[in-house]
Amino acid sequence: MASERFYRRGSFNSFQSNTSDEDMVEIAGAPLDFSLADDVPPLDREPEKEPTVYNGAGMNGASKIMDFFDEPVPGVGTYEDFNTIDWVREKSRDRDRHREIASKSKESLCALIKGLSDAFSGWLVMLLVGLMAGAIAGLIDMASHWMTDLKEGVCLVGFWYNHEHCCWTSDEITFEQRDKCPEWKSWSELFLNQSNGAGAYILNYFLYVSWALVFAFLAVSLVRVFAPYACGSGIPEIKTILSGFIIRGYLGKWTLIIKTITLVLAVSSGLSLGKEGPLVHVACCCGNIVCHLFTKYRKNEAKRREVLSAAAAAGVSVAFGAPIGGVLFSLEEVSYYFPLKTLWRSFFAALVAAFTLRSINPFRNSGLVLFFVEFHRPWHLLELIPFVLLGIFGGLWGAFFIRANIAWCKRRKTTVLGRYPVLEVLIVTAITGIIAFPNNFTKMSTSGLISELFNDCGLLDSSPLCDYVNEANSTKTIDNLPDRAAGKGVYATIWQLALALLFKIFITIFTFGIKVPSGLFIPSMAVGAIAGRLLGVGMEQLAYYHRDWVIFKGWCNPGADCITPGLYAMVGAAACLGGVTRMTVSLVVIMFELTGGLEYIVPLMAAAMTSKWVSDAIGREGIYEAHIRLNGYPFLEAKEEFTHKTLAMDVMRPRRNDPPLTSLTQDGMQVEDMEAIMNETTYSGFPVIVSKESQRLVGFVLRRDIIISIENGRQRQDGIVSTSIIYFTEHPPVQLPDNPAALKLRAILDLSPFTVTDHTPMEIVIDVFRKLGLRQCLVTHNGRLLGIITKKDILKHIAQMANQDPDSIMFN
Repeated sequence: MASERFYRRGSFNSFQSNTSDEDMVEIAGAPLDFSLADDVPPLDREPEKEPTVYNGAGMNGASKIMDFFDEPVPGVGTYEDFNTIDWVREKSRDRDRHREIASKSKESLCALIKGLSDAFSGWLVMLLVGLMAGAIAGLIDMASHWMTDLKEGVCLVGFWYNHEHCCWTSDEITFEQRDKCPEWKSWSELFLNQSNGAGAYILNYFLYVSWALVFAFLAVSLVRVFAPYACGSGIPEIKTILSGFIIRGYLGKWTLIIKTITLVLAVSSGLSLGKEGPLVHVACCCGNIVCHLFTKYRKNEAKRREVLSAAAAAGVSVAFGAPIGGVLFSLEEVSYYFPLKTLWRSFFAALVAAFTLRSINPFRNSGLVLFFVEFHRPWHLLELIPFVLLGIFGGLWGAFFIRANIAWCKRRKTTVLGRYPVLEVLIVTAITGIIAFPNNFTKMSTSGLISELFNDCGLLDSSPLCDYVNEANSTKTIDNLPDRAAGKGVYATIWQLALALLFKIFITIFTFGIKVPSGLFIPSMAVGAIAGRLLGVGMEQLAYYHRDWVIFKGWCNPGADCITPGLYAMVGAAACLGGVTRMTVSLVVIMFELTGGLEYIVPLMAAAMTSKWVSDAIGREGIYEAHIRLNGYPFLEAKEEFTHKTLAMDVMRPRRNDPPLTSLTQDGMQVEDMEAIMNETTYSGFPVIVSKESQRLVGFVLRRDIIISIENGRQRQDGIVSTSIIYFTEHPPVQLPDNPAALKLRAILDLSPFTVTDHTPMEIVIDVFRKLGLRQCLVTHNGRLLGIITKKDILKHIAQMANQDPDSIMFN
């Protein structure tokens, strides 16, 4: 039957799976059993006339699961781990629930109040998710900031203060040296009582690397011992889960707790990773946990995924301080099913999360993110040329990074390196710390680096990036300085930034995918921000020394402020992030919300689109789609078009030399016959036909529902034995008086399975699978059953048409 395995059983009465090595796959570092397949949905049909309660067993919304008891059978209509949900069935169950509530609300005041509370519960869930996501994000921001500074020193007035907060309380600092105060001591000052010299440098160097190794070791150890799902970004798995796949525990409470703790440790270790991607995973964990408090979300997987879509929006909202960008990110990048009401609720969740984070104010700058900046000068049309160049760089970097990182991850999976994840994390951390410490721009946190690069230099800035030669007779205001000649500090900084760019480009390839929480947003933005700042400084100096060039004539006059290097850094950050993730609309809005500059949308759009065009020309997949394919998750990408002229008969099973399709007859099988089929096959479901001779299709039934229903029939109905007849028809078959009682299983039969004819183009079949969230459809010819097409069959066929090994991409 269905060529996919839903349940692999050693015996009919056992739900334990007997797996082989070929059935194991690693999701985020944890071995998973994929012998349980994901391709078995019953679909929907209209309710029958008799007013009975829908129990979720099939789409027979108006019939009871069995005729011999009223209560729903536990387990029928639910899903096992590593299965894909049936979207149509779940939505039908929710419609039936709504109809029941609406009908009862007219009968009594109590039922009316219950109906109103049910309608309000969705907004309450969003409120709780937003509050949890904002609070956890604020905690992560403050803890990671403190632990990052702990690698360099400690505050004497309170060890819990980070460097910046420690010096705020000091009365002995100047504005120019606001980072130096007697209350903050570096480790060399604390132990050697000196801040300069070879001994002080070596001690600070050693402790910086040591703290980094300690943080990284704690992070990878906690992940391995308590929550293997807590490693990685989480966005590829979130996309797969939102498409309907079930991974038990991936959004559980232990994953939330461990990911929150280890995310702080991983960011503080100085690794080239960010917390923004994992914050989406953290927010979705919050959403999943809150769903268990409300029955309509706990018992309906499709409704739960609406909450998870909104939670993803809240995660991006607190990661970037961009509520609108978070909603668009959820819509554009991660969500599979996004109805209009989910859009409203996502907006509300993102709003609450951003408000909660703003109330906590973790950075004490009245902003939602560490690198919030504002630019005060407009851009000129001719600057679109360097902006497009940054887009080209971002596209090339994105395509290079994806290929290099996927190649490294494949090597990790197939070599001895994958057996020692702790050692790998420690090696990467040691290399990162040793190389990063001598360079101030790699030594600081990546968020701090981006903040520095985005900064628009003023007269009071003490950063070496702002070491310009100031004209003594300048009358300009602090916020409107003219272009100035670069000083020695700027030229020295350019070399440091160039080295930092090369370091970030290569170390990020080996860091993304190790067994600690690791996001890609911030490292990608850092690469683009460095490249953009370098280009911006170069354009600024060209404008200062060569105002007579064609590109500067007419708009860049002597004494004018023509070029803003910080703007180039922002555009470069957007270009590189877009090249890696292939985000467009949501990326532009996120960057706009970061800076608060409406006039910079056009440069951001130009860079983002150029980056996407260039990276798409080299490879169609973004980094998250590439990791989904690498791990073999059953995910049908909606953005890709299928242009081949194949038919359903070319893809369906059984093929010409395969055994015949296993099917059940509607009224001619005994319990022992059914048990034999369950024991001898591993198929996830079975089509039901009128008879072996006619092959006329009646419906489709799930293996899990058959097993549970027969077991409950033996327990609750008298006279059910191995020779009892099982029938799926409305009326029982004619039997002799001395025959044992028959078992009616019509209620678990899906009477309207999705079917296509054997000459249906695969382009249409794939489109239907994507839009309806199907797991399988049956193939017929003149009403006679021919075969079945499952989601895995489609994924293998797409790979085959792309000249890939169809078996190599499935649960690899």
